[in-house]
Parts: sequence; C-alpha cells; structure tokens
Amino acid sequence: MTLDLLVAGGGPIGLATAILARQAGMTVAVKEPRVESHDKACGEGLMPAAVEALRALGVHPDGIPFQGIRYSDGRASVSARFAHGPGLGVRRTHLHEVMRQRAAELGVQFVDGRVGTLVQSGSWIESDGVRSRYLVAADGLHSAVRAALGLGRVARGPRRYGLRQHFSVAPWTDLVEVHWLGAGELYVTPVAAGCVGVAVLGERPLDLDAAISAVPELAERLGGAPAASRILGAGPLRQRTSSRTSGRALLVGDAAGYVDALTGEGLRIGFAEAAAAVSAMVRDDPATYERDWRSITRSYRVLTSSLVWASSHSILRARIVPMAAAMPWAFGRIVDSLGA
Repeated sequence: MTLDLLVAGGGPIGLATAILARQAGMTVAVKEPRVESHDKACGEGLMPAAVEALRALGVHPDGIPFQGIRYSDGRASVSARFAHGPGLGVRRTHLHEVMRQRAAELGVQFVDGRVGTLVQSGSWIESDGVRSRYLVAADGLHSAVRAALGLGRVARGPRRYGLRQHFSVAPWTDLVEVHWLGAGELYVTPVAAGCVGVAVLGERPLDLDAAISAVPELAERLGGAPAASRILGAGPLRQRTSSRTSGRALLVGDAAGYVDALTGEGLRIGFAEAAAAVSAMVRDDPATYERDWRSITRSYRVLTSSLVWASSHSILRARIVPMAAAMPWAFGRIVDSLGA
C-alpha cells in the first residue's frame, strides 16, 4: 500500500500537517522516534493567528490567554495589545499531547523511528520501506531530511541560542514580557495558572540565572519560586535552505529554514506553511509550495533579520526599546502584524 503522505517529525508542525492532510482526505503516517510527549526549548506563546489555526484543526489546548507584548530595557518600556484577539501561553508538552490525540482521532498512523534513506521516482518517495506519494519534513532545526536532500546551506551572521525553564509562580501580567539585556533578550510567558516560562536568547555563553538577576523586578518576583522544569537549550537558531522542495519532498517549520525566535512567530509561521504544503499536495503541484512559502515567511524574515542585525550592534541595540517607546503607534502596528 502506498500512503498519500509520510510526515517526518511528530512535533506541533508535523502533527498540524498530518491533521490538515487527513482533513483533506489523504492517508497519512507520522514517523517520530519519540512516542511520548517531548519538551523543547521554546517560548510557548501562541500568537492569535496560531490560536485560530489550532481551532481550525479541532485542537483546543488549555493555557493562559495573553493580550499583547511588553518591551523593557530597565530605562524605558512600551506595551501593545493585540487587535485581533488574545494569544495563548501553553506548555509545549500539553500542546503536543492534544495535537497527537487529535491526529489519532482522525486516523493518522504513527511509526516509531527516524526517516532514513530516501528514494524517489516521478510518482512516489520511499523511506525505509514506507512508500508514499509525498513526504513532508517537519523534523526541526537540525533536520536530518533536509541534510539528506542536500538542501541545507551555511547560515551566516550571529550564532544565537536559547535556554528556557519554568517556575511555579502565578502570572502577574496578561502580556508577554521581553526584557532587553545588554547582550540578549529575556522572555516571560504565562503558561498556566501557577506557572510562567522564562527564556533567554542570545549568543553564547548563555546563563539563565544571570539573565534573571539582571532584571531586578523579575528576580524579585521569581525569588524563592521553585523550578517547574529543567533548563532546556536550542540552537544555533538560524538555519538556511536553498529550497523548500525536492521532488516529492517538502520542508515545513524549522526544517524549512529559520531566522530567530526573537519575534515569537515560529508556530504561526509553521502552521501556515503546513496548510500551504497540504494545499500543494492536494493539487499535486508541489512546486507551488516554494512560491507560497516565500509569501508566508516574507514579513517574518524581513522583520526578524532586521531586529537580529540591529541587536548585534551595541549602539543600535541600546536604541531599540527607547525608539519603540517614543513611537508606541509604530510598536503597536508591529505587534498587530505579529498577531495577525
């Protein structure tokens, strides 16, 4: 039997791809070496458009709504609220569980293991004896499928990484807080009634405790709060690809290329890529996905690349928050664009 689709990677973007494909009437299997819900170093803040995308999938995770974003650097601060409904802070492990349950309800098959050797013809692609009409690689930043297809390219510019940990303390705001430090950014996201996620992004060496200590108001709030998870890391964040398609293989999510987590758009972009990939496969025209991918990611790539470039220059970095505070209308427009 030949499947319509084999998905490499069972994280949120791979599961979204599988769910969308089943909703389109395709036969689907997800191949993933970790069958249990697995954690990942990520911000866990779903932008409003990502929340809407999950609803369309029939996925309704529990979490804490947040209404916008606040930037602060200890001297100035500015906040803006979403114009199109709230975002949602949700633990990665919980999101994975409810998405996997939804995929199983729809009849998605699950295969343990990693995608290995790939063989393609004009009408099918085969991996380790599993043949399908299409393969979608959603296997993350360090995608083995991307490497096997020869689509990876050297990423230039700052090599940035991330660390994240949870703390058992009640959220104190309905905003995602972004604290701009001297050499990195510290994110605080409400994810449950008694839990916040704290992440730091920047170049190595990264020290989450030191980053928290650099923000006195945050250090006071977290002082004495027990850790609710272990520290996880990810990176380097920037990943480049020469193309998002190779024959009957398509790349989505981080596997398709990634700039940075600075704007928090990873899942929003990934869900849109998954929808575009499924649409291209339904039309049996995978080449259209490349065009759609460029359109979907254009604003993200421009804004995030610009912020990463500016933040890597100390003089410009010191002006980011004061400029945003001086032009709150402009900051509001940017926040709206992230949420839409």
